[in-house]
Parts: sequence; C-alpha cells; structure tokens
Amino acid sequence: MSFIRAVHGTAGTGTMATGGSVAPASPPQPTMASHCGSEPLSGGLRLLLAAGAGLSVASIYYSQPMLAVMGSTIGASDTAVGLVPTLTQLGYALGILLLIPLGDRFDRRTIILTKASLLSVALLLGGIAPDVGVLLAVSFAVGLTATMAQDIVPAAATLAPERERGKVVGTVMTGLLLGILLSRVISGVVAEHFGWRAMYVIASASVILIGAAAWRGLPNFRPTSTLSYGALLGSLASLWRKHGALRRAALAQGLLSIGFSAFWSTLAVMLHGAPFHLGSAAAGAFGLAGAAGALGAPVAGRVADCFGPELVTRLGAGLTALSFATMLTSPWLEPNARLWLLAGSAIGFDLGAQIMLVAHQTIVFGIDPAARSRLNAVLFVCMFIGMSLGAASGSLVLAHWGWVAVTLLATASALAALLVRLLPGTRTVR
Repeated sequence: MSFIRAVHGTAGTGTMATGGSVAPASPPQPTMASHCGSEPLSGGLRLLLAAGAGLSVASIYYSQPMLAVMGSTIGASDTAVGLVPTLTQLGYALGILLLIPLGDRFDRRTIILTKASLLSVALLLGGIAPDVGVLLAVSFAVGLTATMAQDIVPAAATLAPERERGKVVGTVMTGLLLGILLSRVISGVVAEHFGWRAMYVIASASVILIGAAAWRGLPNFRPTSTLSYGALLGSLASLWRKHGALRRAALAQGLLSIGFSAFWSTLAVMLHGAPFHLGSAAAGAFGLAGAAGALGAPVAGRVADCFGPELVTRLGAGLTALSFATMLTSPWLEPNARLWLLAGSAIGFDLGAQIMLVAHQTIVFGIDPAARSRLNAVLFVCMFIGMSLGAASGSLVLAHWGWVAVTLLATASALAALLVRLLPGTRTVR
C-alpha cells in the first residue's frame, strides 16, 4: 500500500469513493489532462505505468511454457491445448484493432480500470477452468483485455512533457518488454512447483493490485475525439493516408518484425536438432538475453529526445541487421561458440528492435495528439502482421533450407526496414 500511496501522492486526481459515498464536496480539481505534458512525471507514476504495461501484456504469454501440463491435467489433446496461445494472440490482435481506438473517444483512465477488472476475472476463470472449452474461451478474453498495455503507452505519452516524451515512453516500453520476455520464465517455474492453475491465480492477483494502484494514481484523461465508434475505426484508414510519417514507421517496424519473429519462432526447433539436442528450457533461457536488450529502451528514448527519433530508428535497424548478419558465420563455429554467438546476437537484435520501436512510437505520438490511441493501433497492427508473416515464413524456410536461410531472411528484413528509414519521407496530406 505504500507504493499506492506514493503514486497517489504525486499524481492522483479524480473522484474518490469512501465507504460507498463520494469524497468531500471540495471544488472540483482539474484533470491531469488539462495540464499534462507541462510537468515532469514522478517516479511513482512512471513505475505504475511501466508495471501496468508489463503485467498486463505478460498475461498473453504465461500459458506457453505450461501447455503440456495443462493438457494432461484437463485431458485435452496437444492440438486442442495448442489453441490456447493462438486464441490469446488472436484476441490481442483484434483488441488492438477494435478497442485501442476508444482511447481517443473516452477517458483512458476508465478504459484502463475496466480492462484491468475484466482481465483479472478472465485470468481467475482460467485458473479454475474445468475443461479445454472454457479455457479456450477464457484465453480469447485474456487477449482482448490484455490490450490495456496499449492504452497505457499513449497515456504515458500524453502525460509526459514533450521534451522527455521519448524517455518516458522508453521507460514504459521497458516494463512492457520485460513483461513479455520474463513471463515465460516465471510461469515455467511457478507451474513446475505449484501447478499451472496457481500461475493464473497469481497473475489475476497481480492485475488486481495494478488496477488498485491505477485507480488511486492515474489522473483522468480528457477525450480528444467525439467521433462515433464506426467513424473512429474508419478514421484509421484516413490517418494512414494522411500521415507519411505513420506509414514509414508502421512499414519499417513491420518489416523488422518479420526477422524478429522468424528467429524466435524457429529457435527452439533449431536447438532441438543436431548438434545441440537441447530442450525447450534452453530456448527459454535465450529470452533472458533478450531481456538485457530491452533494458536499452529508456536510453533510446533519451537519445531520441536529444538528437531526434529519426537517428534512433536508423541506429536500431542497423544494429538489428548487423546482429542477424553475424549469425551467418555460425556454421563454421564449434557448437559452444555458436551458442555464445546466438546469445550475443539475440542481445544485439533485440536491443535494435526495441529502440526502433520506442523511436517509432515517439514519432507517431507526435503526429496528432488528438489521435494517439488510433495512431498506436495502426503501428501495432502492422507490427503484428509482420510478426505473423515472420512466424509463418520462418518455419517454412527452416524446413526447406535450414537455419542459415532463416538468418538470411532475418537479415534481409532488417535491411529492408533500414532502407525505409533512409529513404526521403513523404509529406503529410493536408
């Protein structure tokens, strides 16, 4: 509770209820939205935003290391239980497209609190699911509501002063990325010692705590649009046509995501074969190497604030391409040396991908403050399209031409992203 009080003491506004009654009738205070972007964010509020993004997005990935034990417990086939992460990702992708734009139409604080409540309930239902049918329905709901992470990021950009927007977004993205990269490690350990149901209950409790902290610590956000829901979704295409900076950012991040996803989706299969013969735990350990790269996100944000995000996008794409290219030398190395090379490359390309994403978000959030949620939705939809293409093409390439071909694909995708960032930008349509 001391953490909640610390956050509330530095950022809290809005209506509070005590014992079922409204707080004392003092003169209404202005929402943070009325002067957001003018004052530095407190450390407590930054921690709240980063933790909220990380714990919500982690909900998508907890199930992956637990699939085998989940199937044996509820008597489901490998094929059926394999749909759990698929439906979770599908729910997340649809949530980004259909729900994230609402952040421009309604108070983001209300949206975040609503999703936190629904996500905690969905996770709890996952922990008590009696059969695979219920578990699959819950998994889709978890994906939909875990999109609160993508409501938190534009909220952070709105609250941050313009001079340090990149730094603040980078800090929140570090929390989000660490949630992605460490969730599998945590769920594997918890499931092994306490069972997979315990992981769902713990995850639900963590979201409840974040929701309570957000209720106390988050300010209200004034809506920036009065469009109907249909018009709000229709405006996504208009934003794409109008803003060349958005198209460049989305295209470059989508291209980079192809190689990123191709690597991670085929790594376990490659390590399982000769000459390594390693299990899934070894592939999971590479996520820790990726976590080291994620810690560079705040640094990237500060560089973007000082020298401009355009430079950071090129540095990120270049570092990613170089890291992938170094893996092309792996066939001529001893097995142990190859593992070290893979780990070093994973740190490099993950750092490159993350700093490029932070820079792209800095660019996108600066295009139109009234459409930040919709702009963020467009960026992440393109990113997820790239991730899907990378997973599919990576598996196909590995099966027909081997690991070297996968690294070639990844290198080519990063170079294509760099080319997009090097080409002259197009003007915004007036």
